[in-house]
Amino acid sequence: MLRFGILSTAKIGRELVVPAIQDAENCVVTAFASRDFAKARALADRFGAPHAFGSYEEMLASDVIDAIYIPLPTSQHVEWSIKAAEAGKHVLCEKPIALNASEIEALIAARDRNKVLISEAFMVTYAPVWLKVRELLREKAIGELKHVQGAFTYFNRDPSNMRNIPELGGGALPDIGVYPTITTRFVTEKEPFKVQAKVERDPGFGTDIYSSIKADFGSFELTFYIATQMAARQVMVFHGTEGYIEVKSPFNANRWGAEEIEVANQNHATSQIFRFPDSRQYKRQVETFARAAKGEKAEVVTLENSLLNQKFIDAIYRAGGHDGWEAV
Repeated sequence: MLRFGILSTAKIGRELVVPAIQDAENCVVTAFASRDFAKARALADRFGAPHAFGSYEEMLASDVIDAIYIPLPTSQHVEWSIKAAEAGKHVLCEKPIALNASEIEALIAARDRNKVLISEAFMVTYAPVWLKVRELLREKAIGELKHVQGAFTYFNRDPSNMRNIPELGGGALPDIGVYPTITTRFVTEKEPFKVQAKVERDPGFGTDIYSSIKADFGSFELTFYIATQMAARQVMVFHGTEGYIEVKSPFNANRWGAEEIEVANQNHATSQIFRFPDSRQYKRQVETFARAAKGEKAEVVTLENSLLNQKFIDAIYRAGGHDGWEAV
């Protein structure tokens, strides 16, 4: 069993990832760390973990864990991923793992120097929904892919929320813009060449709150929009010469709506529905990570993949500052 230490008591950890680790077949939560020892002890007791630490450094120095899960604010991801690697621990870090591509290059160096696994927690790449979309595109179930269209939005104007605080790595692109980019790259197995973008910022927060993006992948285009101050919506559609694939709950599987995809034929006379009633993508993520950490063959999100995705996001920010195309 791969022994996980949880670095902080953040909501995504205690509500989604920690239960997934406890449900997994090859890993277990052994310890929690918080700058408030009482919080760490309370969560350890809640999940039956034997150890609690009153500092992150103390847990990293401990020999009771093999790996760290990091759900800290985005601005702290690189710092603590590197510190964990230097302590000889494997790292599963929440997305986005960094705020620019150069930071990921530093993570790659730390990974290689310490011979550990560092992976960005893009749970969507482990979801049966997205594995099926990739399979269908490989089989050319919709002919030649010509266009991908997506949207991911929600409404949040809470000034205390980290997504609205630039110093903590807030903004729509780091929070949700990474999902249309990673999923499109994952299922098409192709990379963008150039992008155009409109990026709007909140005048008070200073964070980006809306982006409309067009990306050229050569043989197809991707267009999508994201927002943190619009009514909630999420959808991804892959449109080909012989039909289309619509992903109904692309990013928040089992929380947004039905986990299913529709595959329609060319004249929309027939369609197939593929349902995934028990995807448990967080459980699949941690089990796959654990196998890879033990040296087994497993498809995880590599830092090289994360670097390419971050270069995409970096290019969108640059494109948002001018008219015309920006190279990725």
